[in-house]
Amino acid sequence: MLKKLNQPRIAILLAAFNGEKFLYEQINSLLKQSKVLVRIFISVDLSSDGTLEIVYNLIKDYKNIELLPYGEKFGGAAKNFYRLIKDVDFSLYDYVALSDQDDIWLPRKLENGIVAMNITNSLAYSSDVIAFWSDGRSKYIKKSYSQKKYDYFFESAGPGCTYIFTVNSLTGFKNKIINNWQEVQAIEYHDWLIYSYFRENNLSWHIDSSSSIYYRQHQNNQLGANASIKSYCSRMGMITSGWYFEQIYLISKILNLNFPSKYFVMKNILSIRRNVFQSLILGVIFLIKK
Repeated sequence: MLKKLNQPRIAILLAAFNGEKFLYEQINSLLKQSKVLVRIFISVDLSSDGTLEIVYNLIKDYKNIELLPYGEKFGGAAKNFYRLIKDVDFSLYDYVALSDQDDIWLPRKLENGIVAMNITNSLAYSSDVIAFWSDGRSKYIKKSYSQKKYDYFFESAGPGCTYIFTVNSLTGFKNKIINNWQEVQAIEYHDWLIYSYFRENNLSWHIDSSSSIYYRQHQNNQLGANASIKSYCSRMGMITSGWYFEQIYLISKILNLNFPSKYFVMKNILSIRRNVFQSLILGVIFLIKK
């Protein structure tokens, strides 16, 4: 069925790795997006399953799917997304969206996001998600707590698979990572770096209090939804281990910011995370850390 030519043109950047179990279902949901024209750019990390063959078969059936040159080992979703943002020419599109390989997008996911961006006059968008498991369980995950003045120092806007950007605004980020390519490779969560860049540069960001995405949870999730005591403890371990503070330092360095001091954190204790409880916990950790 032909779509109207005046519909928004969206470049979807999809990072894949050993995704044969879920890739067909996810791409099918991308192709069914309503009231938009999509082109899907796929970067496949060096895989040991049938992911590459699946992509080749999809390209035969759909002219709006494109595979980036294959054969490189990225070793993580963030590096794969940095590659996509750097190498894809999205200048002919209106918006860019990020996609994981294993979620399911509801048909109006992109449409709803673009409408919300227009209503709020925002340059970037993210949303709450519905986490789901193979045993049939699901859980609504709220990410849309009110944005705080310094939250971007300490957290992302939510899962990168919900992100949508205007092309012009993401082009600025593209130039930033190209100019800092080696340093960027050490930042393990692209969604956090992107959110930090946008907020630090006063590029408006809307976090939607509704969800149009089913966020798949399984053992291969790099981080996943913070939906259980086990996952919460895992995240707390990452924070207390020193890894978290190193990531803050690296992001601050790329954005030419000063690493937040204990005094800064305590002075702005209620402005460092969108969730008040998490702000207080993080403040305590900052206070006692070496």
